[in-house]
Amino acid sequence: MRVHVIAIGGAIMHNLAIALSRKGYQVTGSDDAIYDPAKSNLESASLLPSSFGWDAKRITADIDVVILGMHARANNPELLKAQELGLKIMSFPEFVANESKDKKRIVVAGSHGKTTTTAMLMHVLRKMDIDFDYLVGSSIAGFDLSVKLTDAPIIVIEGDEYLTSPLDLRSKFLWYEPHLSIITGVAYDHINVFPTWESYVDTFRKYIDSHQDGSKYFWYAEDETLAQLSAETSVLNEAYQTPNYTSSNQGTILHTAAGEYELQVVGKHNLENLRAAELVCAELGITQEQFYKAAADFSGAGRRMEKIYSSDNQVIYRDFAHSPSKLKATTSAIKETYVGGVLAVFELHTFSSLTADFLPLYKQSMDAADRAIVYYDKDVFAHKKMPILGAEYIAECFGDVSVISSRAELEEAVNAGITAGLNILLMSSGTFSGANFDMPLG
Repeated sequence: MRVHVIAIGGAIMHNLAIALSRKGYQVTGSDDAIYDPAKSNLESASLLPSSFGWDAKRITADIDVVILGMHARANNPELLKAQELGLKIMSFPEFVANESKDKKRIVVAGSHGKTTTTAMLMHVLRKMDIDFDYLVGSSIAGFDLSVKLTDAPIIVIEGDEYLTSPLDLRSKFLWYEPHLSIITGVAYDHINVFPTWESYVDTFRKYIDSHQDGSKYFWYAEDETLAQLSAETSVLNEAYQTPNYTSSNQGTILHTAAGEYELQVVGKHNLENLRAAELVCAELGITQEQFYKAAADFSGAGRRMEKIYSSDNQVIYRDFAHSPSKLKATTSAIKETYVGGVLAVFELHTFSSLTADFLPLYKQSMDAADRAIVYYDKDVFAHKKMPILGAEYIAECFGDVSVISSRAELEEAVNAGITAGLNILLMSSGTFSGANFDMPLG
């Protein structure tokens, strides 16, 4: 099969291209710019385009499928040429769904915890020597790609509620039609594509309706929205609770009727994710003892509660948290697990977090920290063509936080916290404008 990938430089798209090449497909691609690690990864796989930019001449009649990335626009010259030639054009979720139509499809959805829960499933299945394919939104220890498409009988998919493509404004997860599913929770996000809370909830309602006949999904019992949606549906479903556990600087001990299990994951929200993963694995014939023995050394996904420094007296974590529910869960996890003060730092970077009407939802989301900092870069507002929010307004929305817009001032504040021996939590979907923090040695 010959495949052409428009916007091949994306995090998922370049992994998909490499996975298809490994499957034996003939793969080409294009993008207007490609940065590392995608550039290096594509080059190593001999898939890096010879030149950047869009060129309609790349599109020929012998291409079987054109896969369209979200970065591409509806007026993309290569897309227009493909339409003119009548070629098959698919978004990446549509393509993955098509490649997986004969597999048992396990999908993890929800406003938070998707990547971590998917990674937990992948980790356990690999340790149990079960053959499976996958699609996940981050790098996972033990897996060199975030996409695998083979002839495996099972696929584990991180189901994203964001839009499919410039030509398809449905949520990505509506393509997958799962046999088994997890919904971790519903908390408002992506205000740029879901302008109201009702429209956001409705996409999850549609997701539930998309389940295959005879399928089953698991949902977090303390989520009121999921309770309502689950009461409305005829799809078989089961609620799960937070398991019984204790935590300390050494990690987490899970208490079950069958015994105690030592784990590396920390935080109430991650124990909830682990419980959901356990229930799905039980549907695949994996016992509780097998599951928790396999999960014992799971430490997290890339930039998801990622421990970047640890000593007897101090830890430093990095996390992708960017929505109010994620900030609250992650900050609380660090505070409840580790002795000592906590400095939590959050960067406004996503469209939602830079939107004035959305910002009040962050109220008290960082209250568990002993000191909280909200950082923003004025250039990010300019880049996204959004009005700059004032520091006073940001502070009012969050509550008891310090608001910083200078990289130098941010570096000084964080480095002072490190020197003082505080536990540090860095939360961002960005890079804090490339700030350099004085990480301890060791």
